Amino acid sequence: MSEMTIAQRIARYTCEFTNDGLPEEITAIVRRRVIDSLACILGAYGSAPVKSAITLASMVPVDSSSVFGTTLRTTPELAAFTNGIMVRFLDYNDGYMGLEPGHPSDNIPACLALAEAEGATGEEFISAIVLAYEIQMRLQDAASLNKCGWDHVNYINVAMAAAAAKLMKLNQTKTEQAINIALSSHLAMRQVRSGTLSDWKGCSAANAARNAIFSAQLSRAGMTGPSPVFEGTMGFFKQVTGKFFLEVDSFGNNSNGDYAIKRSLTKTFPTNGELHTAVWAAIELSTQISDLGKIKIIHIETSEFNKRVLADSHEKWRPKTRETADHSLPYNVARALLDSDITLESYSLNKISDPLVMVLMDKTIVSEDISLTKLFPQHLANRVTITLVSGEKFVSEMISGPGSFETPMTDSDFERKFRQMAKPHINSAAQNRVLEFVANLENQTDYVSLFNAMLVT
Repeated sequence: MSEMTIAQRIARYTCEFTNDGLPEEITAIVRRRVIDSLACILGAYGSAPVKSAITLASMVPVDSSSVFGTTLRTTPELAAFTNGIMVRFLDYNDGYMGLEPGHPSDNIPACLALAEAEGATGEEFISAIVLAYEIQMRLQDAASLNKCGWDHVNYINVAMAAAAAKLMKLNQTKTEQAINIALSSHLAMRQVRSGTLSDWKGCSAANAARNAIFSAQLSRAGMTGPSPVFEGTMGFFKQVTGKFFLEVDSFGNNSNGDYAIKRSLTKTFPTNGELHTAVWAAIELSTQISDLGKIKIIHIETSEFNKRVLADSHEKWRPKTRETADHSLPYNVARALLDSDITLESYSLNKISDPLVMVLMDKTIVSEDISLTKLFPQHLANRVTITLVSGEKFVSEMISGPGSFETPMTDSDFERKFRQMAKPHINSAAQNRVLEFVANLENQTDYVSLFNAMLVT
């Protein structure tokens, strides 16, 4: 008998994955990630990409899955796309850095859209989320995509196809075909995160989740996909990553307790996760330097990844869009020095075009420090050194910070983040209803009350 392919092994793992009996520790993490995602969703209400997606979804009215902030119901794939853009728009949702960066919570709105469409219980919804995190994060650990010019959302093709198959209760054969179709047919290029970044930076992951749902729907209807999708002569290994090993048998389960979701990180700033420690360093320095006009040089020492991705082009020193600004290492350090914080307002056009921030960016240099690269990806470290015209130097090095594995956000931190993002859109009573719904997530049997509570008041 021939050895099972990676797609077959992931399909087997998916079908054997428990729908009940997850440890309370894992269920509690899911509840926190859902609250975190709902906070991001509220912060994206009214944004241009979300409006575009709602316009499209409204053209396909189907009584299946709900769109946050509206009374609209549409197909699960369009709901997943629209709600997924909301989660990702602010770059405020959780993340994980392996050999490839990514945001596993990008799967949550797609799981919710399907859970609603399929009549899945809260327990089944939670299980699908844990499954999607497991597969995406293990793939992120296995191989880099960005170094080859491909976008990290390609791993969502696999993770969300499996989660969709789980929620649809597909058998192992059909689950494999969903993965084959999703991965072979929807490869996203890294250009989405290069140069001047567009609306699509926040839409790419949502689109991958949409494609994964569609692939699972096709498989349920009997469609087969190219195989072996990873190992084939023109497959994923050959065309994209090169060969890598994926120890599916060691993926998280109730026997080993080694669920990847425990290693996901959350954000205290609405910006790229790899530069958070640079922001914390700049905030610390802002309290020590009374006159920023006396700065001669700002030297940011960072990892190879950060220099290559967050300080790679002229656009990162002269961002013109919020999407470029929140992925710019020099901009975020300069803005944090000026404001002693990074907020949603930090990426307004007024802030981006501020002459003072441009002056500081012109004084900024970014270089790789090999010692910081060696810490990566276990630690997303940055060092900021400021030299004044007098020659005096101030240094702040941050190896880790709030939201990291070492210093995770608490339940009260997540509630505070949620209420802060919710306040402009829904009242305190509605906020309470959302929090109560998620606190009892594993016992829910439908999602109507959640969407009703998230309606703009």
